[in-house]
Amino acid sequence: MSWRDAVRPVRMQRVGLVVPTEHLRDLLTRLSSSGVVDLDPVQPDVELAVVADRQPDWSARELEFRRRTAQATGHGPVTALLGWTPAGALPDLTDALAAIGGAAVPLPPPPGIQPPTLLRQKGRGQSFELLVQTYTTVPYADVDPSLVAGLAYVAMFGMMFGDVGHGLLLLAGAALLYSGRFARLAKIRRAWPFLAGAGATAVVFGLLYGEMFGPTGLVPVLWLSPVDDVITLLLTAIGVGTVLLGGAYALGIVNRFREGGWGYVLYARTGIAGSLLFLALGGVAAGVYFGSDGLLIAAVLLAIAGLVLTFVGLLAVSGGGAAGVLQAAVELFDVVVRLGSNVVSFARLAAFGLTHAALGAIVWLGAVALWNGGSLLGRLGAVFLMVVGTAVAFSLEALVAGIQALRLEYYELFSRVFESDGRPFRPWRLPAEDLEVTP
Repeated sequence: MSWRDAVRPVRMQRVGLVVPTEHLRDLLTRLSSSGVVDLDPVQPDVELAVVADRQPDWSARELEFRRRTAQATGHGPVTALLGWTPAGALPDLTDALAAIGGAAVPLPPPPGIQPPTLLRQKGRGQSFELLVQTYTTVPYADVDPSLVAGLAYVAMFGMMFGDVGHGLLLLAGAALLYSGRFARLAKIRRAWPFLAGAGATAVVFGLLYGEMFGPTGLVPVLWLSPVDDVITLLLTAIGVGTVLLGGAYALGIVNRFREGGWGYVLYARTGIAGSLLFLALGGVAAGVYFGSDGLLIAAVLLAIAGLVLTFVGLLAVSGGGAAGVLQAAVELFDVVVRLGSNVVSFARLAAFGLTHAALGAIVWLGAVALWNGGSLLGRLGAVFLMVVGTAVAFSLEALVAGIQALRLEYYELFSRVFESDGRPFRPWRLPAEDLEVTP
């Protein structure tokens, strides 16, 4: 499988499932067993008719049989149902239906209908799908960003939660999840790569910050101390945010092109038009920092091009006219303001990294003060403060860092990657057999 296929949803094939009318129930039973076909939804008028004719002795399974039978299209001695299946499953599906005299007929996709989405990530990438699925279903035409989104998330988390000791605790938790020893954790077992990635990045940033359960001196400062060098940490956080936003715009350009071609990608606020504004903002910052007039002039030209293209795109969506021009102008102003605020929003990576370090320092300094008192009671108090304070700081900061990284992922990054929602691939299955309980 090529890398291009690896980042795309599974290719779907529109199919017509044709069988002799007397074998329609056999067809439905085989489809339910195979689990590779997403049948078209039952039409409202069909549903109403079936519900109106429902008999008291019909089970849930029988009711579903009736729905699908009423939905089917008959022509002479044969009956057909329509749906979607992964293209790779079509040969096996054809063989399964041949046994009852049926066939799976490939059909062209209907215009204006989006195929359902089935992501193809496995292992760690499949775990990272959770991050995207809680935001939206990836549209069928879009690139699947699950893996890069997961890596960005754990990197942001680690920057806010940089502590070697705390990171090792997260890694231990990931190992516990992966082991599967506790049945109560089975439902979240697939999230172990998230926990492992977050723990690994926390260890890395903890080494850079010189933090291990606070500024204990157990590890040296390899880069900077968040408490002592706030400005550098702040600028680094904004720089990291700029890189991540650039990646989000790049994915947005690819997705807008796949969704609507060159016309759409050129004028979309999350396509080329918005990317030009983003580049212009970066050009202004670089021009001011380096004192380069050339960079400032280039930034102004990029800004003008981005503003014009974005306005044209917004005007086309608004429908034109005086009201449309006003609406487009207001939305253009909003795009520019949001762009600046989104870049600055990444300063929270530094703010919460500083908060984490400050909490660790408070606990450590308090424990040291009690220990240096020399009394047995004071030293017991120091141990108690270190254990309880570390537990509180770990729990509180893990929650805060997790939420803030999720917020940045959703509002700053995913809002540029996605413009619409997809429809998840849901293989059709019959309800389980009703169980009859004998007194």
